[in-house]
Formats: sequence, structure tokens, C-alpha cells
Amino acid sequence: MARIPTFDIRRFTQPDSPQDRVAFVDELGAAYREWGFAGIRNHGIDPALINGAYEAFKAFFALPEALKMRYHVPGSGGARGYTPFMVETAKDSQYPDLKEFWHIGREIDDDSPHRAVMPANQWPQEVPAFREQGYALYQALDGLGSQVLAALALHLGLEEDWFADKTDSGNSILRPIHYPPITAAEVPNVRAGAHEDINLITLLVGASAAGLEVLSRKGEWVPFTADEDTIVVNIGDMLQRLTNHVLPSTTHRVVNPPGEASRQPRYSTPFFLHPNPDFVIASLPQCVDADNPDRYAGRPITAQGYLDERLREIKLK
Repeated sequence: MARIPTFDIRRFTQPDSPQDRVAFVDELGAAYREWGFAGIRNHGIDPALINGAYEAFKAFFALPEALKMRYHVPGSGGARGYTPFMVETAKDSQYPDLKEFWHIGREIDDDSPHRAVMPANQWPQEVPAFREQGYALYQALDGLGSQVLAALALHLGLEEDWFADKTDSGNSILRPIHYPPITAAEVPNVRAGAHEDINLITLLVGASAAGLEVLSRKGEWVPFTADEDTIVVNIGDMLQRLTNHVLPSTTHRVVNPPGEASRQPRYSTPFFLHPNPDFVIASLPQCVDADNPDRYAGRPITAQGYLDERLREIKLK
């Protein structure tokens, strides 16, 4: 079975030669055109930060349900704070996902023009390390995501910094997820139903536990269990729409493990990198030609408008 490739991002950030940097951009772009997914290693994020954040997240999820529910904000679409077990439902899925999660957003000033759609963060008082560790990981993944977007910009024929002022106030989300042990003999639900992500790109830290599967162009489910030092980065629907499907947002899922392994909890932490809320998603001219006509001609939409539309589809709004 084909394997999803992994890349050393130092070839882009600290290349041995200009030629190797160009080759990295070409290879990364080709992988995303084929898979919509790739692994990124030598990313420079301290393992101690990742481990510390995970310990804080696990400590929160271990709290009694009544305490966790203090941080649930009804009617918010799960924008910040806690979303309880079996609420989010993959688009077109009959059953909710077997997970609970938390959302950390960008820290912005109250007088920001985006404050109306980017609420202040909730922070669990019961886990003092949660805020420091969680937001430090948010910032580290935001920086790595910017590097990946810079490489993709060059691949698409844009300036390297094209995405910089379009994501610097992005409504990006860090989502610590807890998949509790599955105790029933048979359940119709899976830990995360087949879906595509909403945003520009997703960076998944802690994907070393088995379960993630990616749907290939041939219609095969390909397991992608990354090495411990690798962050999985995939294309989301907003970037697929912006590139007129040149970069595909690939369907993926998290399946239930077999046998006794299902009795173990699973944790993962994706970072959903979004554009600024007022960014208008319209097909890039570089991605439109006679063989790939504009699928969205005359239908531009803001990032916030698109996000609201999709949150309703997955039962968060």
C-alpha cells in the first residue's frame, strides 16, 4: 500500500542550498496535490512543550463531568472552552463522534475588530498549567503552520509571504481531544467519523497513536501513524476552495482500535489554522485554467461566513 510522505522542513527553513529549497517546495506541493496530507519532522517544537501540554490536557479531561461542564458555553458553537462527549457529528454522519474536546483560540485585544466572532478564551482554574502550556503550544504550531503556508505559497506561484497578513489575526483553534475507553461490546459510532477539515491547514501533534486513516484517490483507507517526532499537516476545505481544488482537502477518520486496545483512552491535539475572519475566499487566478475552470465563480465567501456554515453542518451550531 502507498505511504503518505514525510518531509524535513529544515530543507525549507535552513536549506543546504537554494536548489534544495526549491526541490523541497516542489516535493511538498506534489505530495499535497496527491494526498492532501504530509508529515513534517525536524519542526523545532520542543518535545517537553508537547509533553507538558498533553499532561495538562489529560489532567483536565480527568476532572468530574460537573466541573468540566462549568467551561461549556451553550450556543457558542464550541468556539472556546469545553465541548462534552458525543456532541460533534461528522457531516452527513448518523452518529456523533466518541470524543470530548476543548478549544483554545487566539488571544486578541478587546478592541479588536474581530472580537465579536473571536471570544475570549476560557481557562480551567483546576489545572494551573493548562493556560501556559496550552497557549505556548498554540503559538508554536501557529509558527510552524506559517512556514508550511509559505512553502505552499511558493508552490502555487505566489509570494512567499502571501499568507502572512491574511492569517495574522486568524480565528485559529487548538483542540485537545480525549477519546475515552470504549467499554461496550459493539458501538455504531467511531471515534471520529469520516470528514474533511474546515480551515486552511491542520497540524496534528501527537498522532503517534494508531487510528488515523486517510482516504486515497483510489478509494482505499490508508493508515497514517506518524513517528513520535512528526507533526501531521493536512489541507482543509478553505485552502481547497482557495486553490480551486488544486490542493485537495482529503477525507480522513479516526477508527476504533480492535480488541483490548479499544479499552484504552486516546488523546490528540490538532491545530486548525484559519484565515482572518474577514478574508474573502475566492479562487486564486493561478489555480484556474481551461482544464480546471473556476468551481466557485461569482460565489466568494468570507472565512467567517464559511466557518459558520460548516459549524451548523457538524452540529456545533
